Amino acid sequence: LVPNKSKSQSPLVLIFGRMKLKTLFLPVFSVFIVTLDSVSAQTCFSGFFKPNSTYDINRRRILSSLASNVTSHNGFFNSSIGQDPNRIFIIAMCIPRTKPETCSDCIKGASDGLLRSCPNQTEAYVWPDCCMVRYSNVSFSGSLLMEPSLPLYNTGDIGDTGVNLTVFNRVYDELMLRTIAAASLSSNGSSSFGQKYFAAEVASLPNFQTVYAMMQCTSDVSSGDCEFCLKRSVGDYVSCCRGKQGGAVIRPSCFFRWDLYPYAGAFDNVTFPPPPPQALPQPPLPLTPPVSDRANKTGKDRKKIPTGIIVAIVVPAAVTLALLVVGLLVCRRKKLQQTIEVQAGDEITTARSLQFSFKTIEAATDKFSESNMIGRGGFGEVYRGRLASGTEVAVKRLSKSSGQGAQEFKNEALLVTKLQHRNLVR
Repeated sequence: LVPNKSKSQSPLVLIFGRMKLKTLFLPVFSVFIVTLDSVSAQTCFSGFFKPNSTYDINRRRILSSLASNVTSHNGFFNSSIGQDPNRIFIIAMCIPRTKPETCSDCIKGASDGLLRSCPNQTEAYVWPDCCMVRYSNVSFSGSLLMEPSLPLYNTGDIGDTGVNLTVFNRVYDELMLRTIAAASLSSNGSSSFGQKYFAAEVASLPNFQTVYAMMQCTSDVSSGDCEFCLKRSVGDYVSCCRGKQGGAVIRPSCFFRWDLYPYAGAFDNVTFPPPPPQALPQPPLPLTPPVSDRANKTGKDRKKIPTGIIVAIVVPAAVTLALLVVGLLVCRRKKLQQTIEVQAGDEITTARSLQFSFKTIEAATDKFSESNMIGRGGFGEVYRGRLASGTEVAVKRLSKSSGQGAQEFKNEALLVTKLQHRNLVR
């Protein structure tokens, strides 16, 4: 496994409490904190052989040429060498969409690691970053082997990412089901290494985060065995490590890993689905008790009102309301009968006009500039003006020779006001 290099990524932990194996040789006994850039946990089990024995020579021989055999066989190699009881069976493969040189390096690193970590064990397997190697002194081709298993988990919690745990669990469960279905039925003929039983899927989370999941089974098992192995692995991880930021379960016949960053090149061409909807907010609590609660109240909280009192209150109120409606209708009818002349006169008489100082008017018209003059009458010129507030106005300036008196000027002002009546200007 490849832990995230960022500070927010916590190390991965290997859990061995759930494994059923005869002998397990690892650097620790119970918990191993992963701090290396590339995690390659070799699982050594079953019997032993003597150093430099025939079985040891056969093992070194087949592992030394394994990288070239895998790349020359389209990313999957299944073979054996030697004679019983020193015969060794081996299977090795790389994940799809892995470049030949990357596959070769991964297989060689895995083979060297098995030689170092399992110096005299007759059976061992390892699932590094993008490949798998397994050997045994017993033929296992076509057989599903579930143990020994290696669950791993990230020590960081999903809650630390800011994603709602309920939303995450729903997205995670759907992603696992989708990936299991794709891996147990797929045959990646489009990749350079055309193996069966592989899938790399992603799912979007809120806050622009993504879940990455990858699953693979050895190509020698059946589709049903692959599905069973992956389902068991996902279930084991949920039982021990749900709510963490990443993890994996490694078995001899299948491999499952998920994380919050693209830890393998298999995700380069994966289509990203749309993010899930945010969790809907809870409805506000009612400020008043439910009707059923109020209806169930008895005793002092609920008293029956006599029928006579109800009648004495409702009847006078209805009569009063009817009289008010009739009165309003009569008043409205009388108002409509008023003459238009009286209405107009009243409205003009009560109209008000704004008054401005001569300096304000002079500034608005640029000192009665000729460029602002828009008309000329018998009593003077009319200018266009703009007040300091931005409002455009028309200004009439009486000429010295004008014969218009004060009363005529007021009547003209009232007439302009009348033109601003709500029934004339919309």
